[in-house]
Amino acid sequence: MARFSVSGGDDGEGSSNHQSRKRQRLPSIDEDEETAGSSGEEDEEDDRQIESMSDDSEREVSIEEARRIAADPVTSKESSLSVTLLDPDVLDCPICCEPLKAPIFQCDNGHLACSMCCTKVRNICPSCTLPVGYIRCRAMEKVIETSRVSCTNAKYGCKERMLYVNRFSHEKLCVFAPCSCPVLDCNYTGYYKDLNSHVRAKHKDEVVPFVWDVSVTIRLDKTTILQEEKDGEVMVVQVFRGLHVVYVVVTCIAPSAREVGCFSYYLVTVPLAVDGSLVQRSMMKNVQKLSNEQPEDGFMVIPSYMLSGSSRILLGRGRAYGHA
Repeated sequence: MARFSVSGGDDGEGSSNHQSRKRQRLPSIDEDEETAGSSGEEDEEDDRQIESMSDDSEREVSIEEARRIAADPVTSKESSLSVTLLDPDVLDCPICCEPLKAPIFQCDNGHLACSMCCTKVRNICPSCTLPVGYIRCRAMEKVIETSRVSCTNAKYGCKERMLYVNRFSHEKLCVFAPCSCPVLDCNYTGYYKDLNSHVRAKHKDEVVPFVWDVSVTIRLDKTTILQEEKDGEVMVVQVFRGLHVVYVVVTCIAPSAREVGCFSYYLVTVPLAVDGSLVQRSMMKNVQKLSNEQPEDGFMVIPSYMLSGSSRILLGRGRAYGHA
């Protein structure tokens, strides 16, 4: 179900002519003759006519006032209509399932298609095989152009209202995109800052505290959840076992929004029986929910024999790398 707003004002076409006709409305010849012939009627009848004319004048004033308000961009915003779609798919192209945007075409049977899909289907409607791509559907274009929708993350705090065609691009980068708690068997989901508060309040004993740009010792034989002591950001170091190696992934539980920022890590592993150390550094990904599947990219590979030693990780904001 989708809710969107439709502007209460018209586009101005024909409104001035209509108002002019109402203001210039004159009595007909028959009305003039009837008025002349009824000059001797009772005063009560005259009063009724005057009252009727007064009502008509008031209606004209009300209509013109409504049109003036609709033409005003400030008041028209307040007079917008709230409409609920029982099937929001009607605003999407039935072929590619992406939001419709002008130019929108229709076949002779009224089946819609976006301009890109008309080319893909070689201008043959997939629903009825009639030609498509030559007749513009101006009515649907008007609906799309005047439709505003709320972000699907409104229940988590997002107050953005956008054109329907911009909905998906906004939601991909929305800072209020819901994030899931990384603690096992916890079903909490919410705005990432609320999630940080949740982890601090409910899972304090299950996370490792850290400070930006200060290294902390961790174990690489299990998944470790870390939380920054002051800002509260939650980072997770996941470990996936392979053949003689482990795959290590460091992520931040947050949406991929510019407001969140980016984070870096510097990981040093020092084995007990071998001289030297293994150093790896990179930028971490922001994820809304942890995946329990072995990653296909963005991971570190550490030989299994190095897990018997100590490992230290340093987390920082931006691309500033330190020494653990």
